[in-house]
Amino acid sequence: MRTDGFGIARVMKYVVLVLIAAFVAVLMIYASGSSRPFEEVEDAVSRSLDKSNLTLQDGAAFKRKFGLSEADYAGVMYYASEFSISAEEVLVVLVKEESQVQEVTEAIDRQVEARKNDFDGYAPEEVKLLEDAKQSVRGRYIFFAAAPKAEEYLEAFSDSL
Repeated sequence: MRTDGFGIARVMKYVVLVLIAAFVAVLMIYASGSSRPFEEVEDAVSRSLDKSNLTLQDGAAFKRKFGLSEADYAGVMYYASEFSISAEEVLVVLVKEESQVQEVTEAIDRQVEARKNDFDGYAPEEVKLLEDAKQSVRGRYIFFAAAPKAEEYLEAFSDSL
């Protein structure tokens, strides 16, 4: 009887070890960055966008909205609604250095809060869009989407890496 319990404990020890190793592997794959060029990621995300309400914005619009200079980053793709009464926007940034990730994510958070305050009281559907926005950091890539199809855009971003 004692041998059976000891054998099960030994097998369970190996099962737990394998599960931990699998978890670490999945975590590293999911949290790691990508060596893909920005142009490939940009193209994949851009193709997935519903451009009926989104238009490609220039560096000046990126600076105006987020307070960041496009020249400071390895790549910036920014789409936003052409209408000021819409909160729809999609952003992909490739930072040059890991230390820039926090400044970009903080700028996104400030922009979301400012837009929520702008729409609060008269456009609850836009506030909901901002509350349901998707954001992801994968290595040196940062993704943000406030759009009805934000989940699809996030999937296109993740698949492109």
